[in-house]
Amino acid sequence: MDVYQTEEQQVEAIKGFWKENGTAVIAGLVLGFAGFIGFNVYKDTQLENEVLTSDAYQTVMESAGVGGKLFSASASKFIAENKDSSYASLTSLALAKETATHKDWPQVAIHLASAIESSSNQGIKAIASVRLARVQIQLEQYTEALATLSVTLPESFKSAIEETKGDAYFKQGKVELARNAYQAALDVEGQTNNGALQMKLNDLAQLSSIAK
Repeated sequence: MDVYQTEEQQVEAIKGFWKENGTAVIAGLVLGFAGFIGFNVYKDTQLENEVLTSDAYQTVMESAGVGGKLFSASASKFIAENKDSSYASLTSLALAKETATHKDWPQVAIHLASAIESSSNQGIKAIASVRLARVQIQLEQYTEALATLSVTLPESFKSAIEETKGDAYFKQGKVELARNAYQAALDVEGQTNNGALQMKLNDLAQLSSIAK
């Protein structure tokens, strides 16, 4: 099961932004407060720490190309040492993706839950939540998947959320709820030509006609 089809570009955009602009953004914020008494030392220390964290994150991501135990070990170490950093949740997402290649779905779920818990960014939370729900469906944890998607998430993820809910309902045999969820996903602006989603609706219609 590929649980990384629809959000990968969003993750890459976030990672790319931090890679290209993270240090500049942080430096700008720090310099904006430079007028406060005694803030210069704090500024230098904070900026240095953020730069070091960014460099460490890039090193970990470079090992992702190698994959396997090396990446898992370095990524886990980085997360443990930088729990309060925005990079921790991105690293958890990368770990989840790596683990998914081995189809170790329970461990994938653990990494995704960690990404949700450690991130203050609503976009990252939404990406991790949708992925976690899909993994939970793979594990036949349908009630848990629906609970994962029951929290408030950004409106831009509505189509992915509703489609995933539909998948969970379908697996539970709740055809009407599945149909409503798929239709809600299809009704989101820009999804009218989503062939895969429309196929799910068509398949439900065929099942309903056969049942009759």
